[in-house]
Amino acid sequence: MKTLNSAARHQRGASLIEVLVAAAILGFGMLGVAALQSLAMRNSQSSLERSQAVMHGYAILDAMRANAQVADNNGYNMAKTCEAPKGGDLSANDRQRWINSLKSRLGSDACGTIACNAGTCTVTVEWNDSRGTGGLAAQQIAINGRIL
Repeated sequence: MKTLNSAARHQRGASLIEVLVAAAILGFGMLGVAALQSLAMRNSQSSLERSQAVMHGYAILDAMRANAQVADNNGYNMAKTCEAPKGGDLSANDRQRWINSLKSRLGSDACGTIACNAGTCTVTVEWNDSRGTGGLAAQQIAINGRIL
């Protein structure tokens, strides 16, 4: 028959302190994972909004290319506009649809600017991205394109 030394006989299982320390470490690790997931989702939303802003910028440039004669005569030029302009002719309808589309995809704070000069146009899209950037609300993307 084997005999155990006295220290080995008294040590059975884990102590309560060891269990509490392990639970605390596990808890902090889970909080870190949750924070990382939240940050990833926020950055993903911000990335989606940037992609949509670029897509909408190219969409109005394509509409302008389809109506190149009017665009060449500055018929699409528009100062910073946050409210959809009234429709009318083709260029006014294009700008109205563009601003409405910006607002539906990027939020009610979205605005657009179109400035053409000698066949080269700059389309600027602005929106509020405070949720995605963590406080840097005003975001802006400018796209240059040749119409002719």
